[in-house]
Amino acid sequence: MTLALDFALPPDLSAHEPPEARGLSRDAVRLMVSRGDLAPSHHRFSDLPGLLYPGDLIVVNNSATLPAAVRLDRLAVHFSTAREDGTWLVELRRRTSKASEPYGGGEPGEWLPLPGRATLRLLERETPRLWRAVLDREVEPYLEAYGMPIRYSYVDRDWPIDAYQTVFATVPGSAEMPSAARPFTADLVTALVARGIGIAPITLHTGVASPEKNEPPYAERYEVPASTARLVNSAKESGNRVVAAGTTVVRALETAAGADGRVVASAGWTGHVVTPSHGVRAVTGLITGLHEPRSSHLLMLTAIAGKKALASAYEEALREGYLWHEFGDTHLILMK
Repeated sequence: MTLALDFALPPDLSAHEPPEARGLSRDAVRLMVSRGDLAPSHHRFSDLPGLLYPGDLIVVNNSATLPAAVRLDRLAVHFSTAREDGTWLVELRRRTSKASEPYGGGEPGEWLPLPGRATLRLLERETPRLWRAVLDREVEPYLEAYGMPIRYSYVDRDWPIDAYQTVFATVPGSAEMPSAARPFTADLVTALVARGIGIAPITLHTGVASPEKNEPPYAERYEVPASTARLVNSAKESGNRVVAAGTTVVRALETAAGADGRVVASAGWTGHVVTPSHGVRAVTGLITGLHEPRSSHLLMLTAIAGKKALASAYEEALREGYLWHEFGDTHLILMK
């Protein structure tokens, strides 16, 4: 396996539908736990309170998912990221019988007619696959009226936007669900708090992932509140764990962490990419899904778990038939 793990993912290990459609509650998905050189152990997500200690802190992303896909006859537009100048980064996709695939067309200055008599104007390419564009009306209300959740071909059919929201979702802005927190339920949160495990929010609005590309993440909007920074620092000073619920949370906290590991309140845009060479300073654990081969997320997981332990965990997940992607199973990585 390479630094960003490379492996073959069998098609039948992609979660094709939410666990609720498989007769499971959200918190009944499987949870694999990795602890350094120890063999991974297997649980249900509802076991999480018993896998952490009183005083530990879970940091969650409160970003809510937008219905960010707008479909035309032959194309789809995925609205990714709002820019401060009123433009948006968008991805053009060619519609297929199953979902969509990357589309390399488009020209600067081109106008695309969208449903509801709206018009999207392409300005210039921001990245090889993302355009900076402007819609002739306010985007978020437009998406509420005409958009659908972004769906890739491994999900068999459309699901309502509620299937793409976490229990913590309060601040709209993500193109795709911060899915690591999807298995949390209100009852599970109550059980965690009753055990003395803290929960604190950050906000990071995710852009489009496009699993075909395996690109490094680009800049995203985030905020780490002062109250969360204090709780993170207090937990670490007391010798307790700081567990990020998702790679988005790691990115926000590591952006806000100084060289000494102390987190300060901050907000803006982060282009920070967590890799093994830089390591992590703020977090000591991670709740995450199972990621595509060679994806940049696996570099972050390697920075937290170590290459050997992560490779062992993924071999175990493949062997045990864990399910991948946003509706799949979960992985808790503990550094201590």
